[in-house]
Amino acid sequence: MAVNVRDTITADGKKFEKLLKELGQLEVRIGIQQGEASEDGVDLVDIAMFNELGTVHIPSRPFLRDSVDANADQINSFLQSMKKELLRGGSAEDVLKKIGVFQKGLIQEQIVKGDFAPNSEATIRRKGSDTPLVDTGRMRQSINYVIQQKGGAD
Repeated sequence: MAVNVRDTITADGKKFEKLLKELGQLEVRIGIQQGEASEDGVDLVDIAMFNELGTVHIPSRPFLRDSVDANADQINSFLQSMKKELLRGGSAEDVLKKIGVFQKGLIQEQIVKGDFAPNSEATIRRKGSDTPLVDTGRMRQSINYVIQQKGGAD
């Protein structure tokens, strides 16, 4: 007599399958979300991109990439703990929220403590500070995360 594999999966196994399917359909996006206008009308996502990648006039200050590179071991350890949480029955959305909050904190810390190219003399005079990436604090405060369907609108 043939055994149907579906008949051998326990209730917990079915619950875990459902969780994996849900995780496969969701993603967490961490950073500055489009639509956060700055005081001068330029979207903060553009300002973040100009600083992350650099322009003709702005040196690259890769706060997003550096937050990952500088914390790779800590991130991997955290993700392993999230895997364990899933195995204990945590929900996909709760785990993604925790990942979002965790990485958000790392990015915000990198903005404040990162070792970036110094501001130009003109920038220092304009904003009254020589701290790169920090003027009003609005960009740092705008770091956030969203959980959405994979392939969802940007």
